[in-house]
Amino acid sequence: MEIFRMNDDATQQLVHRTEVVMNNLNPAWKSFKVSVNSLCSGDEDRRLKCIVWDWDSNGKHDFIGEFSSTFKEMQGAMEGRQVGANPVQWECINPKYRAKKKSYKNSGIVILNQCKIHKMHSFLDYIMGGCQIQFTVAIDFTASNGDPRNSCSLHDLTTVLGLFQ
Repeated sequence: MEIFRMNDDATQQLVHRTEVVMNNLNPAWKSFKVSVNSLCSGDEDRRLKCIVWDWDSNGKHDFIGEFSSTFKEMQGAMEGRQVGANPVQWECINPKYRAKKKSYKNSGIVILNQCKIHKMHSFLDYIMGGCQIQFTVAIDFTASNGDPRNSCSLHDLTTVLGLFQ
């Protein structure tokens, strides 16, 4: 399955591609993490397009179908879900099959099992939250330690790096 972010200029940007699940008509993909910025550029109402493929070793993968949603819909559906309620799901539609067959419903159903937001705090978040940091910098300009280009000097780069290993 591939997840694409729909950009303002009508282009699509690949956000995530799941692993291939071999020889399985009901694949269960592994959980994955995607930043909200990558997924929807911070806009929870931005459309996401999900495309499902049947992988073939010859490289000519078969298009199964697609559906679209937004991060807000995914998150909201998971939050409002009651224990034992119907799972959050989307019909995977192949437009070619829909146009050909009047009895066509879908090519499968994609079920969302879990959707969580993990807040990743930045350095600025810690500072704004009152975290105090003591930081000291010292520069030694004395010539008594020798020429830094000389390997016998106390300022020789390999000597300095060796101290930090």
